[in-house]
Amino acid sequence: MAARYHFRIGIPVFGTAHQQPVADAALELDSALVRRWLVAFLSDEIQRKRGIKGAIIGLSGGVDSAVVAFLCTEALGKENVFCFSLPYKTSSHSSGEHAALVVKQLGVMRETIDISPMVDGYVEELEGEIDQHRVGNVCARCRMTVLFDQSAKLGALPVGTGNKTERCFGYFTWHGDDAPPINPLGDLYKTQVIALARELGVPEVIIQKPPTADLVPGQSDETDLGVTYDIADRILIRSLRGQTVRQIETDGFSAADVRLVRDKVAGTHWKRHLPTVAMLSDTSINDYYLRPVDYRGVKKPQ
Repeated sequence: MAARYHFRIGIPVFGTAHQQPVADAALELDSALVRRWLVAFLSDEIQRKRGIKGAIIGLSGGVDSAVVAFLCTEALGKENVFCFSLPYKTSSHSSGEHAALVVKQLGVMRETIDISPMVDGYVEELEGEIDQHRVGNVCARCRMTVLFDQSAKLGALPVGTGNKTERCFGYFTWHGDDAPPINPLGDLYKTQVIALARELGVPEVIIQKPPTADLVPGQSDETDLGVTYDIADRILIRSLRGQTVRQIETDGFSAADVRLVRDKVAGTHWKRHLPTVAMLSDTSINDYYLRPVDYRGVKKPQ
């Protein structure tokens, strides 16, 4: 059954020399088709196969989580979508305002849980000196702890919000924001998520604002990554489809950007896998003992 969700939304483009990177047909999205597909995917995976009525979403105020909230509402009904805003003390006020816009438009339930006491109980009481990168990872894992606990309380399934660009770059916290068991955006590049957001009617202020992890005032994803999502996506789609560095550069991309993107993918490969197991038998799980997701006897979230 899972195979019916696997389809291609573009074709590779092989260009010739250009002064500027060319537009990519491979990244163009039939947004209406993808919308229908993902709505069907969520309804089938959550309600039909798992027998769970609702979805839990960490609603950050950013475009990715907004898109997931829109999709889940369409797939499951607004009464079955539970959104949680989980700010830390350094989170911007606008993030909460943007999350509120989504909730107002969709009519879904939203609760705000401040994770500052939870995070600071560890960061300030036990660690003292700690850099922002570590604080960010603690925040991501605390948020996921809350979402999974609310999942058990409400009998709803946590739904992931990470896009393909972030996953390729390893721009997420391992066992944090990548932890939900289902992710409708995981095979969509960031620029494709934005196109889908417009199809769904996500408020334009959310689509237009600079993507940010919202840990430090003024921080942005693209500053952290060292490249814009627009350029990154166009390099990624070429690289993942087998083009060489030279071929990508010939399409108008700088050698520095190509190197940066490919290095980030290569350096974070471990984050896209389950833990490495010391294999001692021919039934090592996910090494030799392979089987598709088994929905028989699925229990409610715990």
